[in-house]
Amino acid sequence: MYKIAVNENILYNVEERDGKTFVNDKEIELNVSKISPSQTHILYQHRSYNVEIIDANLQDKTCKIKINGTIYETKVEDQFDQLLKQLGMDTLASGKIAEIKAPMPGLVLKVLVEENTEVKKGDNLLVLEAMKMENILKSTTDGIVSKVAVKQGDKVDKNQILVQFK
Repeated sequence: MYKIAVNENILYNVEERDGKTFVNDKEIELNVSKISPSQTHILYQHRSYNVEIIDANLQDKTCKIKINGTIYETKVEDQFDQLLKQLGMDTLASGKIAEIKAPMPGLVLKVLVEENTEVKKGDNLLVLEAMKMENILKSTTDGIVSKVAVKQGDKVDKNQILVQFK
């Protein structure tokens, strides 16, 4: 069984049994046509739905989808995630990140954090120019910045440490 949270508040239990799909223990019939790797067309109860995957994070099991023009954020838990949560081990799976490294060589355009700054996952840390494009590097974890190893105008190599966390 999969638990799917939509916009962090609506919860659906989705299950496949005997080749049939059940949502919240109610059998549903869908006619699904894949248009492209990121687009699908679904017919459900004589209504048409165009579904497009906008962004998918397989590590976090989150996905941003657009259905008939409306954007939804989803998070999926499979049976293993649910078991880890029941055993109280769900927080052990996410390792603490100690540092952010440069994903490619480039030029530091702007540093957006200072030492001892508290950051949340997804917060902007710095702007790196690479191949004539500006890339905003974001925090991959919650934490406190212990060291900013670069400053504006620095040239960096791939895998060079940029920011360290406590």
